[in-house]
Amino acid sequence: MKTVLFGGLDGIITTFAVVAGAGGGGLSVAVVLIMGFSSLVADALSMGVGDALSSKAENEVALRERSREAWEFDNYPEGEIKEMVEIYVERGVSQEDAESIIKTMAKYRDFFVDVMVKDELGMDPPEEGTCDHWISGTYCFFSFLVCGSVPLLGYVAFMPVTDDKDTLFGISCALTGCMLFLLGAIKSKFTVKPWYLSGIEILVMGALTAAAAYLIGWGVEAILHALDVDVNA
Repeated sequence: MKTVLFGGLDGIITTFAVVAGAGGGGLSVAVVLIMGFSSLVADALSMGVGDALSSKAENEVALRERSREAWEFDNYPEGEIKEMVEIYVERGVSQEDAESIIKTMAKYRDFFVDVMVKDELGMDPPEEGTCDHWISGTYCFFSFLVCGSVPLLGYVAFMPVTDDKDTLFGISCALTGCMLFLLGAIKSKFTVKPWYLSGIEILVMGALTAAAAYLIGWGVEAILHALDVDVNA
């Protein structure tokens, strides 16, 4: 769920920034759509592949570290038990209780090795022979693609009604704002913030990002106009 949510947030904010920059630059509707859709697909692929490769790399590192911890436990169990006792004592557990807890866990090799990976190295226990990273990457790709298409829907859906680029940009902003607030509200499921504050936070962040892109587009267009360059040529 987190992958889907954050992939969607990246998608809508990234695409909205492209649309806002093009709108600030006074580009035609056709150019906005070409830039928007090409950027959307390219960025979605990049995010999906990046998510898959990063999670795959993390799992490979965790597998290597788990193998090392397993070897150390098999060959030097007393040293590993002592290290774990020290970690628990540092966290506030009494020496006696820490020794009791660790020696009990050490009776179960695989379980204890996973605990060492988590508590000693700060890594989640890895999974062998899994394709979860590619599944996660696929989720990230489609969530980025679906949510990222929202800023462009304002153009596509209402082009039969009007061809005024300022009106279409305003509709795109309204749709994007609603979606940003909705995604922010959903994000509150993973935070301690109330849903409405989380929604407002994401809406403001998206608005600031779009405003920066719009101003940059406007500034570049003004410079090109001063140089007598047609931005829609």
